[in-house]
Amino acid sequence: MDAVFLIGRILFAPVFIASGVVAHLAQRKPTAEYAKAVGAPAPEVTVPLTGVMILLGGLSVLFGLWADVGAILLVLFLVPTTFIMHAFWKEEDPQAEQMQMAMFMKNTALTGGALIVLFLYDAYGDDAPVSLTGPLLFG
Repeated sequence: MDAVFLIGRILFAPVFIASGVVAHLAQRKPTAEYAKAVGAPAPEVTVPLTGVMILLGGLSVLFGLWADVGAILLVLFLVPTTFIMHAFWKEEDPQAEQMQMAMFMKNTALTGGALIVLFLYDAYGDDAPVSLTGPLLFG
């Protein structure tokens, strides 16, 4: 089951790493413009800040390096982002509503995954399998 734990982390983390590098850092200006259009606060600051959060969180979970902290960073990103950026209930166009609902549900599922990572590192403590470290805050 150690391999399953590692494979799960390998499959979970890249969405955050890629989004952090590409959308939030390399393409931060168009991402900030979109965030501003949907009413996100201070997108010129929050877009690169959240990019660093999800990049570090994703790498932390991927390598099992204080993955509890990484999971917390991901949850702190996902919860407000899900409600601010994917408010499907505000959409008037049915296609836009469906797209935002899908993104909302995806982020909700990713939040659940991050919470499971947090739980597992708390449960395993310093015995977390195929990880560079045990948890920093819990366990």
